Amino acid sequence: MVPSLNSTTEANANSNNDGKYPDVNWEELGFSLTPTDFMYVMKCSIGENFSQGSLIPYGNIELSPSSGILNYGQGVFEGLKAYRKEDGRILLFRPEQNALRMKAGAERLCMPPPSIEQFVDAVKQTVLANERWVPPFGKGSMYVRPLLMGSGATLGLGPAPEYTFLVYVSPVGSYHKGQRSLNLVVEEKHHRASSGGTGSIKTVANYSPVLNALSRAKAQGFSEVVFLDAATGKYIDEASACNLFSVKGNTISTPPTHGIILPGITRKSIIEIARTLGYQVEERHVTIDELLDADEAFCTGTAVVVTSIGSVTHQGRRVEYKTRADTACQKLRETLVGIQMGVLEDTMGWMVEVN
Repeated sequence: MVPSLNSTTEANANSNNDGKYPDVNWEELGFSLTPTDFMYVMKCSIGENFSQGSLIPYGNIELSPSSGILNYGQGVFEGLKAYRKEDGRILLFRPEQNALRMKAGAERLCMPPPSIEQFVDAVKQTVLANERWVPPFGKGSMYVRPLLMGSGATLGLGPAPEYTFLVYVSPVGSYHKGQRSLNLVVEEKHHRASSGGTGSIKTVANYSPVLNALSRAKAQGFSEVVFLDAATGKYIDEASACNLFSVKGNTISTPPTHGIILPGITRKSIIEIARTLGYQVEERHVTIDELLDADEAFCTGTAVVVTSIGSVTHQGRRVEYKTRADTACQKLRETLVGIQMGVLEDTMGWMVEVN
């Protein structure tokens, strides 16, 4: 795969008067791609390890029509965020956890992963090179997308001969802009993952299969879908791109990540925060009936952060949940976002400064 060096962004021409930030309306920023200045690229051949990568202008890339990623979906990706503190410093949220998850996914798909150090360093370099695109304090965040793919050409089914690790970034606002809570519908036709499959890794092939169910749900006015387990259809799985939690009294429950559920980093962090706040947290199979009987429900993910679920509709029955300011979801969200933005003390040691 050869990056196109002729493809450059217009970022340098779009800076505002003080030269610090580009000409972006931060108040209107949603969750969509805004091309930035640079991306990071590193390559290696099969049987080798990644060594040295470099920053190049952000732009299109070239791939063989017979590349492993295009023909056989041999690729994994990650998503994490960078935040600007009130004093201007930039923080990353638990990047080493994303590196570990990419490593697990790469091994499952027979790809050489970057080391933890290489991953974190590449993310830092990319964020720093695009520093002016990190939104001002309280105006959003920088979404970071590391991508590992089989970029070499292969006609027969097998691991690609060459691999590319790439990192690009984009400033983003809220994933569900204008929605304080989400309305979900239970999907009963399609399933997201099955035992022994790839549900627990962030492979690119996991996401397009949910688009049919998600598109149907949105056409009916819903925000998201709840997938059920493929074996029995009794237990909740995930939404299309986030983990699910239910709350009953002082107990917070979420499905375990044993082979089917993606081990979300926001999910893991919320579990740790909830326990420090005195909640009882259960990682166990949760039936759809339990979800419908819950006091409140919420979802977690890098994009959605922690977002209240306002309702779940199942077989024509709509159940509504508490979404007030005193809910567990809001307390957990305020704590997590406070840590990420540098407003609350990071007693967990999660934040990594970019310098």
